[in-house]
Amino acid sequence: MTHVMVVDLGYGDAGKGTVVDWLCATRPVHTVVRFNGGAQAAHNVVLRDGRHHTFAQFGAGTFRPGVRTHLARHVVVDPLALAAEADHLTSVGVPDALDRLTVDGEALLATPYHRAANRARELARGADRHGSCGLGVGEAVAYGLAHPDSAPRVADCRTPAVLRRRLTELRERLTAELGPLDAPPVADCLPAFTAFGERVAIVDRTYLAGVLCAGTCVFEGAQGVLLDEWHGFHPYTTWSTTTFANAEGLLAEAGQAGAAQRLGVLRIATTRHGPGPLVTHDPALPLADPHNATNPWQGRFRFGHFDAVAHRYALAAAGGVDGLALTHLDLAGSGLRICRRYDTVERLTPGPPGDLDRQAALTARLLAVRPVYDDAPPADWPSAVQEALGAPVVLTSRSPTAEGKAVRKGVASAAVV
Repeated sequence: MTHVMVVDLGYGDAGKGTVVDWLCATRPVHTVVRFNGGAQAAHNVVLRDGRHHTFAQFGAGTFRPGVRTHLARHVVVDPLALAAEADHLTSVGVPDALDRLTVDGEALLATPYHRAANRARELARGADRHGSCGLGVGEAVAYGLAHPDSAPRVADCRTPAVLRRRLTELRERLTAELGPLDAPPVADCLPAFTAFGERVAIVDRTYLAGVLCAGTCVFEGAQGVLLDEWHGFHPYTTWSTTTFANAEGLLAEAGQAGAAQRLGVLRIATTRHGPGPLVTHDPALPLADPHNATNPWQGRFRFGHFDAVAHRYALAAAGGVDGLALTHLDLAGSGLRICRRYDTVERLTPGPPGDLDRQAALTARLLAVRPVYDDAPPADWPSAVQEALGAPVVLTSRSPTAEGKAVRKGVASAAVV
C-alpha cells in the first residue's frame, strides 16, 4: 500500500485539512497520523451538508466513519484543548472521536503554565512580537529541550504522582523566571489531565508500525514550510519541523522508508497570519477568509499574490514533492497574479538546518525586496503554477468541500492522489 504525506508549502492555511478530508473520502484510510505542531493547528473541513469543524489535534479525516487519528511523539498534546475539540465534534455528529484516537506516550504535554508563559513572553516583546498563537506549544517544546528528563509528557497522565511533581516543577521554574503566571494551581489541573490519561489510548512508539501495515495512512502536517523552525524566516517561525522530515523518520522507524507519496498544498494566493515577510502582500486584493480572522495574538490575516520565489524555496527546503494540490481556485477572478522573481532576487536557496543567523539575515533581506509580477493573471492557474514551480499539479480545489476537489487529468504523477 502507498501512504500519503501532506505538507503546506507556504505559511500555513493553504487547505491541508480539506485535502486530507478528500483523501479520506475517496479511498479506504485507516489512520491519519499527525506528526508535528499542536493545538495551534486550525485545519478547516466543511461537509456538503454544511457541517464545519476546525481540526486542531484530531486528524482532518475524522468526519469519515472509521478513520482513526494517531498523535505521534512529535506532536505537542494539549488535553484541555483536545477535550473541547472532542465536544465540538460530538455537537456536529461525531461522538466517537476519542474512541478513534491513539497518542504516543512520549509526546510533550502543553499545559496552562506553558500557555501563560508563552503569552507573557509575547506581550513583553511589544512591537517586536513574533506572531505566536499564544497556546504554549513553542513554550512546551523549549521547556522540553531544556529539561528533557522532567518535562511533562502524555504518559505521565497515567501516573498522578509523577504528573503532580513535574507540573509543580514546571510552574515553579516558569514563575521564578517570569513572575506570577495567569494559570490555575496544579491541584486544579490534575483531575483534567488524569481523566485524559484514563480516557485516551496511550501507546508507545512501536504502535505505529502495526498501523502502517493495517491500512493506508495519511500523514497530516501542521503549519507551513515557510514557518519551519530551521528553514523559516527567523524569528517569525514555529518551534516545529514543518517539512516531511518527521513523517519520513516515523516511516523509517517502522521499516517503511520511502513508502509514502509527498503531496504539497498551496493556495493560488500566498497568505500569512501574523508578522514577518510576505513579499507579495497586497492590501488592495478584494479577499477575505471566514476561518482566519484577525486575533489578539497573530494579528491580521494578510493576502498576497502567488509567490513562486517563496514556494520554490519551500519545495527545495522540503526536498521536493510527488505532486501539488492547488486550492482556492474559486478566487481566480480576483486579480491575483504570479510573482516569479523579486527586484533584486530571483531564487532563494535553503541553508543547513540550525543556522538561525543565516535565516535572520534572509528575513532582513526579504523585508527589503519588492515583487516583480507577470503582466496579467494566468488563464490556466494549474498549468502556470506547475510551470513556475517545476512540480506537477495533481489535485485542484474550488470549494472547501470534498466535492469541490478534482484530480487533474493527464498528469503522470496523479497516482499520488
